[in-house]
Amino acid sequence: MVSDPLASEALTQLRRRVNRDIRRAVGLSKEPPPRCNDPEEAYFALDSVARTIHGDLPPMLVGGLGSLFIQMLHPHTMAGVAQHSRYREDPLGRLLQTANFIGFTTYGTRDQAYASIERVLAVHQAVRGVADDGVSYFANDPHLLAWVHAAETSMFLTAYRRYGARRLSDDDGDRYVKEMARLALDLGMVNPPTSVAELEATVQRFRPELRLSPDGAVARDFVIRGVQRGLIQRSANWLLVRGSFALMAPWQIELLGVRRRPMTDRLFIHPATALLCRLLRLFVPPPPT
Repeated sequence: MVSDPLASEALTQLRRRVNRDIRRAVGLSKEPPPRCNDPEEAYFALDSVARTIHGDLPPMLVGGLGSLFIQMLHPHTMAGVAQHSRYREDPLGRLLQTANFIGFTTYGTRDQAYASIERVLAVHQAVRGVADDGVSYFANDPHLLAWVHAAETSMFLTAYRRYGARRLSDDDGDRYVKEMARLALDLGMVNPPTSVAELEATVQRFRPELRLSPDGAVARDFVIRGVQRGLIQRSANWLLVRGSFALMAPWQIELLGVRRRPMTDRLFIHPATALLCRLLRLFVPPPPT
């Protein structure tokens, strides 16, 4: 059977347009950084698990939202965001900066990755002040960097295991945490976790420090509301947010002040989020491995 070239071209154009619209809706207004496929130059190995996880946009959206909510639970991290960030005035711009950092460190050359790391550290150098508990904070404090790193790594891995394009083994999970430990060291952290067990222990060690500050409550509500305007985009944001909540531990949900709905999560949120991720992946497929 001979395919209709006009229909094929129309389908290609539709996919490109939807791809562009989806990326713009989540703040990815620019083309991703070029991939380095030279094993001698790449920051992460070409067969790294990080490249697999970070290249799958739908679960990265779920995991990224989850990591934002969890990071809000540290009052000193949240104070730095509230006092030095314009996240409410330019939320998509902040997301683009984060996406570029992930892109350069995941797919870039070592020089590109180190330059991106230096830019982040330079910006963080001015992020310091006093939190609502009267304690001074500094964004480049290895302790706070360790919290942000643990929250992001944990949620990215958890989201991919639930909604990713392929199944990860336990060894893959440990490899991913170990790969991300290299980035953590380059950012100035001390003794980052190198296995899933160590990562989970790191998150648990922070529990006594965590609470939802007034600034955290404002940020939580802002992210839950979203910045999307269209009905379809708002509905997708609602589902992605609920999907991220469904991945969190009960104690994290409790600290965040969000109502737990285990039955709803199991019967509706998880299946609906999985379906949304599959639909998004049709138009924004992972890059070839």
